Amino acid sequence: MDELLTPLTQGSRRALSRAITLIESTRADHRERAVALLASLPDGHALRIGMSGTPGVGKSTFIETFGTMLTEQGLKVAVLAVDPSSTRSGGSILGDKTRMETLSRNPKAFIRPSPSRAELGGVARRTREAIRLCEAAGFDLILIETVGVGQSETLVAEMADLFVLLLAPAGGDELQGVKRGIMEMADIILVNKADGDLLPTARRTVADYAGALRLLRKRPQDPDGFPKALPVSAVAGTGLQEAWDDMQALTAWRREYGHFEATRARQAQHWFLAEVRTGLLARLETPEARDRLEQLGRDVAAGDTVPGAAAKQMLDWLKT
Repeated sequence: MDELLTPLTQGSRRALSRAITLIESTRADHRERAVALLASLPDGHALRIGMSGTPGVGKSTFIETFGTMLTEQGLKVAVLAVDPSSTRSGGSILGDKTRMETLSRNPKAFIRPSPSRAELGGVARRTREAIRLCEAAGFDLILIETVGVGQSETLVAEMADLFVLLLAPAGGDELQGVKRGIMEMADIILVNKADGDLLPTARRTVADYAGALRLLRKRPQDPDGFPKALPVSAVAGTGLQEAWDDMQALTAWRREYGHFEATRARQAQHWFLAEVRTGLLARLETPEARDRLEQLGRDVAAGDTVPGAAAKQMLDWLKT
């Protein structure tokens, strides 16, 4: 592990890329090396920000402008972008690095697109482990850009310190805003494209969502005034510093009152249970298990046994 661990902790971008490739591999020997590497990593102190929004809202443009602003302030920024995978071919375009052309050339920034591989929740299976690697490489801020698929895209909230939701002007009224799911998980809502002819519409949309947020039950991890909605323009660069100031203020408050550490502890427990479930499901992928499943499936289809009894047989077989 020293061959990869030492340059990684010294900030080598090549070592970081190799390490992320290692943890994303599904080979058993690679997974064993990945677990050993992750166990050897020092604790990181980066701020993790999850960013979601529907396709076309301007997530990539916002991240590029926002990330550039932060690097100009002396921060090192890592972007983990999740690209949707085809349900037919399994392939992904992985075009986020191309869309963030300026930021990708910035020596203080690192962009890594990863395929979702049909994982639900808007993030890739190993995104959380990639966050740990970026922290060990010395990055101050990690932006996790989700696939951008809609209301169910909340898994990123289980790996981020702040969850930012980007919306477009005229994206819905107050009733749209109080929908459960992704809306109630957001810490800050940013209405993008608040410039030019869309500026008045964006301001009305911010007011709509601000009203909707007041109808939601106040969360114990939020100070007064949060969650909140703000107008921003990734193209004009307006509102970004104000949004960053609010992110820092919210983070500082949560650190002071113990919510920051408590959330990270809960997230670690969540991902422990997720790894256990993943490991149990992996046991169904062995040739013997697949043969057993196919046989029991044929018995169910033929009416020789009921689904519940067949499932019990399979579970009993897995215990042996």
